[in-house]
Amino acid sequence: MSGLYLDANATEPLRPEARAALLESLDLCGNPSSVHAAGRAARALLERARAALARLAPGEAVFTSGGTEANALALHALGQGRRVLVGATEHAAVRAAAPEAALLPVHADGTLALEALEAALRTGPPALVCAMAANNETGVRHPMGEIAALCAAHGALLHVDAVQAAREGPLPAADSLALSAHKLGGPPGAGALVLRPGLPCPALIPGGGQERGRRGGTEPLPALAGFGAVIGLPYDAARLARLRDAIEEGVRALAPEAIIAGAGAPRLPNTSLIILPGLPAETQVIALDLAGVRVSAGAACSSGKVARSAVLEAMGFGAEAGCGIRVSLPWNAPEDAPDRFLAAWREMRARLSSRRGLRAT
Repeated sequence: MSGLYLDANATEPLRPEARAALLESLDLCGNPSSVHAAGRAARALLERARAALARLAPGEAVFTSGGTEANALALHALGQGRRVLVGATEHAAVRAAAPEAALLPVHADGTLALEALEAALRTGPPALVCAMAANNETGVRHPMGEIAALCAAHGALLHVDAVQAAREGPLPAADSLALSAHKLGGPPGAGALVLRPGLPCPALIPGGGQERGRRGGTEPLPALAGFGAVIGLPYDAARLARLRDAIEEGVRALAPEAIIAGAGAPRLPNTSLIILPGLPAETQVIALDLAGVRVSAGAACSSGKVARSAVLEAMGFGAEAGCGIRVSLPWNAPEDAPDRFLAAWREMRARLSSRRGLRAT
Protein backbone atom coordinates (compact mmCIF):
# COMPACT_ATOMS: atom_id res chain seq x y z
CA MET A 1 0.00 0.00 0.00
CA SER A 2 1.32 3.41 -0.96
CA GLY A 3 1.47 6.20 1.57
CA LEU A 4 3.19 6.80 4.87
CA TYR A 5 2.43 4.11 7.46
CA LEU A 6 2.63 5.45 11.04
CA ASP A 7 0.51 2.93 12.93
CA ALA A 8 3.12 0.48 14.20
CA ASN A 9 1.50 0.13 17.62
CA ALA A 10 -1.53 -1.39 15.88
CA THR A 11 0.72 -3.75 13.93
CA GLU A 12 4.31 -3.54 12.76
CA PRO A 13 5.14 -4.19 9.10
CA LEU A 14 6.22 -7.79 8.60
CA ARG A 15 9.97 -8.22 8.94
CA PRO A 16 11.79 -10.12 6.16
CA GLU A 17 13.06 -12.66 8.69
CA ALA A 18 9.48 -13.44 9.75
CA ARG A 19 8.34 -13.82 6.16
CA ALA A 20 11.18 -16.25 5.40
CA ALA A 21 10.51 -18.35 8.51
CA LEU A 22 6.77 -18.41 7.86
CA LEU A 23 7.21 -19.55 4.26
CA GLU A 24 9.74 -22.21 5.29
CA SER A 25 7.34 -23.61 7.87
CA LEU A 26 4.58 -24.00 5.29
CA ASP A 27 6.57 -26.83 3.74
CA LEU A 28 6.14 -28.84 6.95
CA CYS A 29 2.92 -30.85 7.06
CA GLY A 30 3.38 -32.52 10.45
CA ASN A 31 1.46 -31.80 13.63
CA PRO A 32 3.81 -30.93 16.52
CA SER A 33 1.97 -33.45 18.70
CA SER A 34 2.52 -36.35 16.31
CA VAL A 35 5.32 -38.80 17.08
CA HIS A 36 6.31 -39.72 13.51
CA ALA A 37 9.14 -38.01 11.62
CA ALA A 38 6.95 -35.23 10.17
CA GLY A 39 5.54 -34.49 13.59
CA ARG A 40 8.98 -34.43 15.15
CA ALA A 41 10.18 -31.95 12.52
CA ALA A 42 7.22 -29.71 13.31
CA ARG A 43 7.91 -30.06 17.04
CA ALA A 44 11.55 -29.08 16.51
CA LEU A 45 10.47 -25.89 14.76
CA LEU A 46 8.00 -25.13 17.54
CA GLU A 47 10.64 -25.61 20.22
CA ARG A 48 13.06 -23.44 18.27
CA ALA A 49 10.54 -20.62 18.59
CA ARG A 50 10.14 -21.39 22.28
CA ALA A 51 13.91 -21.24 22.80
CA ALA A 52 14.07 -17.85 21.06
CA LEU A 53 11.29 -16.59 23.32
CA ALA A 54 13.17 -17.82 26.40
CA ARG A 55 16.10 -15.57 25.47
CA LEU A 56 13.76 -12.58 25.55
CA ALA A 57 11.65 -13.58 28.55
CA PRO A 58 12.94 -16.49 30.66
CA GLY A 59 10.22 -18.62 32.22
CA GLU A 60 7.56 -21.13 31.22
CA ALA A 61 5.99 -20.01 27.95
CA VAL A 62 2.45 -20.84 26.87
CA PHE A 63 1.89 -20.03 23.21
CA THR A 64 -1.39 -18.21 22.51
CA SER A 65 -3.14 -16.55 19.59
CA GLY A 66 -1.84 -13.13 20.65
CA GLY A 67 -1.62 -10.59 23.43
CA THR A 68 -5.35 -10.50 24.15
CA GLU A 69 -5.52 -14.22 24.86
CA ALA A 70 -2.27 -14.07 26.85
CA ASN A 71 -3.73 -11.36 29.09
CA ALA A 72 -6.98 -13.29 29.51
CA LEU A 73 -5.09 -16.46 30.40
CA ALA A 74 -3.01 -14.59 32.99
CA LEU A 75 -6.12 -13.20 34.70
CA HIS A 76 -7.77 -16.61 34.58
CA ALA A 77 -4.74 -18.41 35.99
CA LEU A 78 -3.39 -15.96 38.53
CA GLY A 79 -6.48 -14.05 39.60
CA GLN A 80 -8.22 -16.97 41.27
CA GLY A 81 -8.65 -16.23 44.97
CA ARG A 82 -6.97 -12.84 44.71
CA ARG A 83 -8.10 -9.26 44.49
CA VAL A 84 -7.30 -7.87 41.06
CA LEU A 85 -5.85 -4.36 40.84
CA VAL A 86 -5.66 -2.86 37.36
CA GLY A 87 -4.13 0.41 36.21
CA ALA A 88 -6.67 2.87 34.83
CA THR A 89 -4.83 3.09 31.50
CA GLU A 90 -4.48 -0.67 30.95
CA HIS A 91 -5.37 -2.16 27.58
CA ALA A 92 -9.03 -3.01 27.03
CA ALA A 93 -8.09 -6.71 26.88
CA VAL A 94 -6.97 -6.64 30.52
CA ARG A 95 -9.92 -4.62 31.75
CA ALA A 96 -12.39 -6.85 29.89
CA ALA A 97 -10.82 -9.97 31.40
CA ALA A 98 -11.23 -8.52 34.91
CA PRO A 99 -14.45 -6.45 34.88
CA GLU A 100 -14.69 -6.46 38.69
CA ALA A 101 -11.11 -5.28 39.21
CA ALA A 102 -10.32 -2.19 41.27
CA LEU A 103 -8.87 0.57 39.10
CA LEU A 104 -5.64 2.26 40.15
CA PRO A 105 -5.31 5.94 39.17
CA VAL A 106 -2.52 7.40 37.09
CA HIS A 107 -0.80 10.77 37.28
CA ALA A 108 -1.41 13.46 34.68
CA ASP A 109 1.61 12.20 32.73
CA GLY A 110 0.08 8.72 32.51
CA THR A 111 2.35 6.91 34.97
CA LEU A 112 0.80 4.70 37.63
CA ALA A 113 0.24 6.42 40.99
CA LEU A 114 2.53 4.40 43.26
CA GLU A 115 1.03 5.85 46.42
CA ALA A 116 -2.40 4.56 45.38
CA LEU A 117 -0.96 1.15 44.57
CA GLU A 118 0.76 0.91 47.94
CA ALA A 119 -2.41 1.96 49.78
CA ALA A 120 -4.41 -0.69 47.93
CA LEU A 121 -1.83 -3.39 48.67
CA ARG A 122 -1.81 -2.59 52.39
CA THR A 123 -5.47 -3.53 52.81
CA GLY A 124 -7.36 -6.71 52.07
CA PRO A 125 -6.27 -10.17 50.92
CA PRO A 126 -3.37 -10.85 48.55
CA ALA A 127 -3.68 -9.20 45.16
CA LEU A 128 -2.87 -9.66 41.51
CA VAL A 129 -1.61 -6.37 40.06
CA CYS A 130 -1.83 -5.73 36.32
CA ALA A 131 0.45 -2.99 35.00
CA MET A 132 1.48 -2.62 31.36
CA ALA A 133 5.14 -1.96 30.69
CA ALA A 134 4.34 0.71 28.08
CA ASN A 135 0.99 2.16 27.10
CA ASN A 136 -0.17 1.37 23.59
CA GLU A 137 -1.73 4.82 23.02
CA THR A 138 0.67 7.29 24.63
CA GLY A 139 3.83 5.17 24.80
CA VAL A 140 4.18 6.10 28.50
CA ARG A 141 6.27 3.65 30.51
CA HIS A 142 5.25 2.77 34.06
CA PRO A 143 7.96 2.63 36.76
CA MET A 144 8.09 -1.16 36.68
CA GLY A 145 10.95 -1.53 39.15
CA GLU A 146 9.05 0.29 41.90
CA ILE A 147 5.82 -1.51 41.04
CA ALA A 148 7.52 -4.91 41.27
CA ALA A 149 9.13 -3.98 44.59
CA LEU A 150 5.78 -2.95 46.08
CA CYS A 151 4.15 -6.15 44.89
CA ALA A 152 6.93 -8.28 46.39
CA ALA A 153 6.75 -6.41 49.69
CA HIS A 154 3.01 -7.09 50.04
CA GLY A 155 2.83 -10.65 48.70
CA ALA A 156 1.10 -9.65 45.47
CA LEU A 157 1.55 -11.24 42.07
CA LEU A 158 2.42 -8.97 39.14
CA HIS A 159 1.19 -9.46 35.59
CA VAL A 160 2.71 -7.23 32.91
CA ASP A 161 1.27 -6.58 29.49
CA ALA A 162 4.60 -6.25 27.68
CA VAL A 163 3.16 -6.28 24.17
CA GLN A 164 4.40 -2.80 23.21
CA ALA A 165 7.62 -2.88 25.25
CA ALA A 166 9.04 -6.11 23.83
CA ARG A 167 10.62 -4.48 20.76
CA GLU A 168 13.51 -3.09 22.77
CA GLY A 169 13.99 -5.32 25.80
CA PRO A 170 15.01 -6.18 28.40
CA LEU A 171 11.60 -6.89 29.85
CA PRO A 172 10.69 -6.17 33.47
CA ALA A 173 10.74 -8.87 36.11
CA ALA A 174 7.22 -10.13 36.78
CA ASP A 175 5.22 -13.23 37.62
CA SER A 176 3.77 -13.25 34.11
CA LEU A 177 4.28 -11.39 30.84
CA ALA A 178 1.98 -11.10 27.82
CA LEU A 179 3.57 -10.85 24.36
CA SER A 180 2.35 -10.60 20.77
CA ALA A 181 4.20 -11.44 17.54
CA HIS A 182 2.75 -8.83 15.21
CA LYS A 183 3.82 -5.97 17.49
CA LEU A 184 7.41 -7.10 16.86
CA GLY A 185 7.17 -7.37 13.08
CA GLY A 186 6.02 -10.98 13.14
CA PRO A 187 2.78 -12.38 11.72
CA PRO A 188 -0.55 -11.91 13.50
CA GLY A 189 -2.12 -14.90 15.23
CA ALA A 190 0.73 -15.72 17.61
CA GLY A 191 1.58 -14.60 21.11
CA ALA A 192 2.65 -15.97 24.46
CA LEU A 193 2.14 -15.84 28.19
CA VAL A 194 5.45 -16.27 29.99
CA LEU A 195 5.05 -17.46 33.58
CA ARG A 196 7.41 -17.59 36.50
CA PRO A 197 8.24 -21.29 36.95
CA GLY A 198 6.01 -23.06 39.44
CA LEU A 199 2.92 -20.89 39.07
CA PRO A 200 -0.32 -22.76 38.36
CA CYS A 201 -1.89 -22.19 34.96
CA PRO A 202 -5.20 -23.99 34.41
CA ALA A 203 -6.29 -23.86 30.79
CA LEU A 204 -8.59 -21.11 29.63
CA ILE A 205 -9.09 -23.11 26.42
CA PRO A 206 -9.05 -26.83 27.25
CA GLY A 207 -8.31 -29.30 24.51
CA GLY A 208 -5.96 -32.09 23.59
CA GLY A 209 -3.24 -31.34 26.12
CA GLN A 210 -1.10 -29.05 24.00
CA GLU A 211 1.23 -26.56 25.74
CA ARG A 212 1.50 -28.95 28.72
CA GLY A 213 -2.25 -28.86 29.17
CA ARG A 214 -2.32 -25.08 29.55
CA ARG A 215 -3.76 -24.16 26.16
CA GLY A 216 -5.66 -26.56 23.94
CA GLY A 217 -5.56 -26.57 20.16
CA THR A 218 -2.92 -27.35 17.56
CA GLU A 219 -0.22 -24.71 17.65
CA PRO A 220 -0.21 -22.32 14.63
CA LEU A 221 3.25 -23.36 13.47
CA PRO A 222 3.76 -20.80 10.64
CA ALA A 223 2.80 -17.86 12.86
CA LEU A 224 4.94 -19.14 15.72
CA ALA A 225 7.91 -19.72 13.41
CA GLY A 226 7.62 -16.08 12.35
CA PHE A 227 7.31 -15.07 15.99
CA GLY A 228 10.54 -16.82 16.90
CA ALA A 229 12.34 -15.30 13.93
CA VAL A 230 11.74 -11.68 15.00
CA ILE A 231 12.71 -12.05 18.65
CA GLY A 232 15.95 -10.24 19.34
CA LEU A 233 16.23 -8.53 15.96
CA PRO A 234 17.92 -5.10 16.03
CA TYR A 235 15.60 -2.22 16.82
CA ASP A 236 17.01 1.26 16.25
CA ALA A 237 15.31 3.03 19.15
CA ALA A 238 17.58 6.07 18.91
CA ARG A 239 16.70 6.66 15.25
CA LEU A 240 12.97 6.32 15.90
CA ALA A 241 13.17 8.65 18.91
CA ARG A 242 14.90 11.24 16.71
CA LEU A 243 12.13 11.00 14.11
CA ARG A 244 9.44 11.16 16.79
CA ASP A 245 11.05 14.22 18.38
CA ALA A 246 11.20 15.93 14.99
CA ILE A 247 7.46 15.33 14.54
CA GLU A 248 6.67 16.73 17.98
CA GLU A 249 8.89 19.77 17.52
CA GLY A 250 7.21 20.49 14.20
CA VAL A 251 3.74 20.11 15.70
CA ARG A 252 4.55 22.52 18.53
CA ALA A 253 5.92 25.06 16.06
CA LEU A 254 2.85 24.85 13.84
CA ALA A 255 0.22 24.72 16.57
CA PRO A 256 0.91 26.15 20.03
CA GLU A 257 -2.43 24.76 21.21
CA ALA A 258 -1.43 21.17 20.42
CA ILE A 259 -0.78 18.83 23.35
CA ILE A 260 1.57 15.84 23.41
CA ALA A 261 0.04 13.43 25.93
CA GLY A 262 2.55 12.08 28.45
CA ALA A 263 5.38 14.20 27.06
CA GLY A 264 6.98 14.59 30.49
CA ALA A 265 7.16 10.85 31.21
CA PRO A 266 9.48 8.13 29.92
CA ARG A 267 7.95 6.86 26.69
CA LEU A 268 8.44 4.40 23.87
CA PRO A 269 10.81 5.92 21.31
CA ASN A 270 8.38 5.54 18.42
CA THR A 271 5.12 6.85 19.92
CA SER A 272 3.46 10.25 20.08
CA LEU A 273 -0.17 11.00 20.93
CA ILE A 274 -1.02 14.44 19.55
CA ILE A 275 -4.13 16.27 20.73
CA LEU A 276 -5.67 19.09 18.72
CA PRO A 277 -8.39 20.58 20.96
CA GLY A 278 -11.68 21.04 19.16
CA LEU A 279 -10.93 18.66 16.28
CA PRO A 280 -12.38 15.15 16.68
CA ALA A 281 -9.82 12.37 16.33
CA GLU A 282 -11.92 10.47 13.80
CA THR A 283 -12.04 13.49 11.50
CA GLN A 284 -8.28 13.95 11.77
CA VAL A 285 -7.58 10.27 11.02
CA ILE A 286 -9.80 10.29 7.94
CA ALA A 287 -8.33 13.54 6.62
CA LEU A 288 -4.78 12.26 7.05
CA ASP A 289 -5.67 8.93 5.47
CA LEU A 290 -7.00 10.74 2.39
CA ALA A 291 -3.63 12.52 2.27
CA GLY A 292 -1.82 9.16 2.36
CA VAL A 293 -0.75 9.22 6.02
CA ARG A 294 -1.89 6.26 8.14
CA VAL A 295 -2.31 7.01 11.85
CA SER A 296 -4.90 5.97 14.42
CA ALA A 297 -7.10 7.40 17.14
CA GLY A 298 -5.80 5.49 20.15
CA ALA A 299 -6.07 1.72 20.24
CA ALA A 300 -7.05 -0.21 17.12
CA CYS A 301 -9.29 -2.70 18.91
CA SER A 302 -12.89 -1.56 18.51
CA SER A 303 -13.86 -2.89 15.05
CA GLY A 304 -12.97 0.42 13.43
CA LYS A 305 -15.02 2.45 15.89
CA VAL A 306 -13.44 5.71 17.09
CA ALA A 307 -14.50 7.06 20.48
CA ARG A 308 -13.12 9.10 23.34
CA SER A 309 -9.90 7.64 24.64
CA ALA A 310 -10.29 6.01 28.05
CA VAL A 311 -6.53 6.40 28.49
CA LEU A 312 -6.71 10.17 28.02
CA GLU A 313 -9.74 10.40 30.28
CA ALA A 314 -7.82 8.56 33.01
CA MET A 315 -5.00 11.09 32.58
CA GLY A 316 -7.41 13.92 33.34
CA PHE A 317 -8.29 15.14 29.87
CA GLY A 318 -11.89 16.20 29.37
CA ALA A 319 -13.25 17.01 25.93
CA GLU A 320 -9.70 16.71 24.58
CA ALA A 321 -9.90 12.94 25.17
CA GLY A 322 -11.73 12.69 21.87
CA CYS A 323 -9.23 14.80 19.95
CA GLY A 324 -6.01 12.78 20.05
CA ILE A 325 -4.30 10.87 17.25
CA ARG A 326 -1.55 8.33 17.77
CA VAL A 327 1.53 8.47 15.59
CA SER A 328 3.61 5.31 16.02
CA LEU A 329 6.66 4.90 13.81
CA PRO A 330 7.39 1.40 12.45
CA TRP A 331 10.76 -0.27 12.52
CA ASN A 332 11.30 0.65 8.86
CA ALA A 333 10.07 4.26 9.04
CA PRO A 334 11.67 6.39 6.30
CA GLU A 335 13.95 9.27 7.22
CA ASP A 336 11.59 11.77 5.62
CA ALA A 337 8.65 10.62 7.77
CA PRO A 338 8.59 13.82 9.89
CA ASP A 339 8.55 16.11 6.83
CA ARG A 340 5.82 14.10 5.10
CA PHE A 341 3.68 13.83 8.21
CA LEU A 342 4.00 17.52 9.09
CA ALA A 343 3.12 18.62 5.57
CA ALA A 344 -0.10 16.59 5.65
CA TRP A 345 -0.86 17.51 9.26
CA ARG A 346 -0.41 21.24 8.62
CA GLU A 347 -2.83 21.14 5.67
CA MET A 348 -5.30 18.97 7.61
CA ARG A 349 -5.28 21.31 10.60
CA ALA A 350 -5.75 24.43 8.51
CA ARG A 351 -8.63 22.97 6.52
CA LEU A 352 -10.50 21.42 9.46
CA SER A 353 -9.95 24.44 11.69
CA SER A 354 -11.37 26.81 9.08
CA ARG A 355 -14.45 24.66 8.68
CA ARG A 356 -15.10 24.66 12.40
CA GLY A 357 -14.34 28.33 12.90
CA LEU A 358 -11.23 27.57 14.96
CA ARG A 359 -8.15 29.69 14.81
CA ALA A 360 -5.27 28.13 12.87
CA THR A 361 -2.00 30.02 13.18
